[in-house]
Amino acid sequence: MMPSVMTHKGLWLALGLVALAVAPLVVYPVFLAKVLCFALFAAAFNLLLGYVGLLSFGHAAFFGFAAYCGAHVTKEWGLGPEFALLTGIAVGAGLGLAFGLIAIRRQGIYFAMVTLALAQMVFFVSLQAPFTHGEDGIQGVPRRPLLGLIDIQSNLSIYYFVLAVFLIGVFIVYRTVHSPFGQILKSIRENEPRAISLGYDTDRYKLIAFVLSAGLSGLAGSTKVLVFQLASLTDVQWQMSGEVVLMTILGGMGTMLGPIVGAAVVVSMQNYLAQVGALTTIVQGVIFVVCVLLFRRGIVGELAALLRRRRRPKDSAAGQEKPAGQAAPAPGRST
Repeated sequence: MMPSVMTHKGLWLALGLVALAVAPLVVYPVFLAKVLCFALFAAAFNLLLGYVGLLSFGHAAFFGFAAYCGAHVTKEWGLGPEFALLTGIAVGAGLGLAFGLIAIRRQGIYFAMVTLALAQMVFFVSLQAPFTHGEDGIQGVPRRPLLGLIDIQSNLSIYYFVLAVFLIGVFIVYRTVHSPFGQILKSIRENEPRAISLGYDTDRYKLIAFVLSAGLSGLAGSTKVLVFQLASLTDVQWQMSGEVVLMTILGGMGTMLGPIVGAAVVVSMQNYLAQVGALTTIVQGVIFVVCVLLFRRGIVGELAALLRRRRRPKDSAAGQEKPAGQAAPAPGRST
């Protein structure tokens, strides 16, 4: 049974990678790169919400400020894209450590409000700091050669660059979730007092998860800068924190594919509903309400539950069948 399941997972993974490889031949590469950037952002946020149970309203600070810093080192310092990504990771993780040390001892709505307040402070710094250029943002960020050798100027090449970054980031999330560390995070989400009674320092584990989530969010932000060659206040506003929450819940929190699907749905609606004009937010709101009512576990969560329900009758029927060639039990003898 297990080899069959692993074979099916490997097959679906291979098909998914092939689809991602050929997708820019059919769909506009920059749009796909944007989807991958936000999918990585949502996957990083899901590590915190879906597997630790911490709802943060401040993740736009890591995403947006890392974008500013990555754009600055590329445009002003003349460094390559690899340094922009490393800067984004460092800035996101550093902010995550600062935020976490303040907010991690709070729970529930108090944790969410503390992260939102800290993110608004970062927004104010982004608006006032000289290197961010205020409301104009950092424009014309160059796409310098990767490692000084690989040209990423074209839209097709930048897509494959973003795809590589996305796969690395999602693999880090996957390995974290499926490690002993990840199992401890799940136990904290399910029953934190019991995890404490087992001797785990839950605050330390939550802080590590928070920093890791923030660092990956910074990676997503600095990658987005290279795609659009622009860092603006849009990426650091509180609305961005709301969008990543929506992507995660809509796709299915606590699943690997959920945030990716949710990001694809949200970005696609933003792109293709833009022609509706002022009614865009109303149409999006109606779609989100319908999805939340119909898919309470998220899109991926509901599909997974449906597959489990379909598989269960087959497994129970197979368990009731007698193995071929097995003799019937001998009737008991009367004494």
